[in-house]
Amino acid sequence: MRLRVQGMAKRAKKKTFSAVKAVKVNARERVGQPKAERVIEDKSREERRAEKHKKTLGEMLGEAGE
Repeated sequence: MRLRVQGMAKRAKKKTFSAVKAVKVNARERVGQPKAERVIEDKSREERRAEKHKKTLGEMLGEAGE
């Protein structure tokens, strides 16, 4: 049979100093909050592939004929 002990709270974990967090807090006080993120739309696989590869002569001539 288990007994429950009531009234004993856990101790709070001691916060350790973090230089990174201190620098960020200092920067926010001086400069302000950073701007919100921009949403970048995903391009389809074909669009990304078209950007990487130049069009061939046949593709360029085919478009001019239309």
